Amino acid sequence: MAWVLLVAAIASEVLATSALKLSDGLSRPGWSVVVAVGYLASFVLLAWALKLKMPVGVAYAVWAGTGTAAIAVIGTMYLGEAMNLTKAAGIALIICGVVVLNIAGAH
Repeated sequence: MAWVLLVAAIASEVLATSALKLSDGLSRPGWSVVVAVGYLASFVLLAWALKLKMPVGVAYAVWAGTGTAAIAVIGTMYLGEAMNLTKAAGIALIICGVVVLNIAGAH
């Protein structure tokens, strides 16, 4: 159940961060509400996952790393941001780091 909550926290954070870009500096009220609700939901879901005894180091690394990689991809695919080899390598390193932390946390 903790992993389900963590995945929901990541999805909520990615939605909120995408909406942050679309809010135009929080000047568009609709997107600004999505930002606020998304971040609040993300932190609540993360807290619930931690309450279920998920290790904080693993939870935070997965939450932050997966969210960062997802936002970089979304920015490239949907928000007109540039992607180059260095950024792609950085995303790959984030994903590898999350995998390593999960393997280490499982023992």
